[in-house]
Amino acid sequence: MIVTVTMNAALDRTLTVPNFRSGYQHRASGGLTLAGGKGINVARALKRMGVPVVATGLAGGRTGTLIVEELTAEAILNDFVRIGGESRTSTAVVDTTTGSYTEINEWGPHVEPAELEILLEKLHYLANRADYVVFAGSLPRGVATDFYAEAIRDLKRRGIQTVLDSEGEPLRLGTEAEPFLVSPNQPEAEGLVGQELNDDEDFMMALDAIAERGAQNVLITEESGCVARFREERRTRRFRARAPRLEALSAVGAGDTLLAGLIAAWLDGRTMEEALRSAVATGAVSTLQVGAGRFEPRDVSRLAAQVQIEELEPVAAEG
Repeated sequence: MIVTVTMNAALDRTLTVPNFRSGYQHRASGGLTLAGGKGINVARALKRMGVPVVATGLAGGRTGTLIVEELTAEAILNDFVRIGGESRTSTAVVDTTTGSYTEINEWGPHVEPAELEILLEKLHYLANRADYVVFAGSLPRGVATDFYAEAIRDLKRRGIQTVLDSEGEPLRLGTEAEPFLVSPNQPEAEGLVGQELNDDEDFMMALDAIAERGAQNVLITEESGCVARFREERRTRRFRARAPRLEALSAVGAGDTLLAGLIAAWLDGRTMEEALRSAVATGAVSTLQVGAGRFEPRDVSRLAAQVQIEELEPVAAEG
């Protein structure tokens, strides 16, 4: 079982507006409302792949009630802590004629210390049966930037494997807590290592730098796929995986879906190369639909054979 944690859950409203232009009146050709936030996106994708998953985190006010109702309607098992503050909403406009995506996000609620304590107690209970606990997304107001780091250390003492996907200071501090996997996207990784990543040499430097900060394994997602650094017994292996070019409808949440695909493949006992093929294919096919974490599972195996895997350097034993 996987537990995903969304600290700053949202109600995502996506409108499809052909020929969208700022400052003009438009009529949407379609709309979709989903529970959102990176951890929820991961949970949705895992659910579609048949992986047992429980989504938890913080949800408050009428918006929080709607988030929980949307998850329940999708049959995604969830156990959120109800808080006093109002959960955020996210409004997005997809222009199918140009492929553009415009998003407006609220800040999210203020969280009280007592509410965080309840969440930590819930995590202790849920994590007892978990293969991985995934911390994904931003932190709401009132939550210290070291929250992920402290939670990762706490679960590690209990023998629980953790995955982290965040940004800024929460990502930096969380990486230093030595999670099993850190999974930033390219801009988040650039912020963590302090430089732009333009070629394979840059990406290898970033993979190693993030690992040196504490991450046992590193996955950096990018538009075309991902680069990864995995520990395999006494070896370290670095890969680049590229998806074939698709006519994407919306790339929002593709990185979250890719991460879910990797976790699902690991649970299935696949090799590193096979897991990366499946993960990148899962992220790629999710761009063919509006709504993060949504895809047709039957398309994944078809596309996985077309994913290009390259080992970035020869396998070498390490001391």
